[in-house]
Amino acid sequence: QVQLVESGGGLVQPGGSLRLSCAASGTIVSIGTMGWYRQAPGKQRELVADITSGGTTNYADAVKGRFTISRDTAKNMVYLQMNRLKPEDTAVYYCNFNVRRPYSTQRADYWGQGTQVTVPS
Repeated sequence: QVQLVESGGGLVQPGGSLRLSCAASGTIVSIGTMGWYRQAPGKQRELVADITSGGTTNYADAVKGRFTISRDTAKNMVYLQMNRLKPEDTAVYYCNFNVRRPYSTQRADYWGQGTQVTVPS
């Protein structure tokens, strides 16, 4: 089985910064795209940013210029540096990895359990 564990969430004042981390454990052959999603109360889960195995990044318009996604493929980890945080960034943040496991040609998506980020207004 593959498990993803996020860390780094918390309470931060507007304009502050947080760095989220997500680490995968288990038997993994390779990881394709790694991503961060978030879900605010009463809203659907949405993509925040993702990064391909080749390092190409993609950001939601709401976070462009403030958030930076990066990955350490050797460690099976992805990071999200969040700067100039706003109250509207308040949400549970989830990491998502597209993983290929041994003895399989198929990839599957795995999710972390989520970490809360709160930016009070």
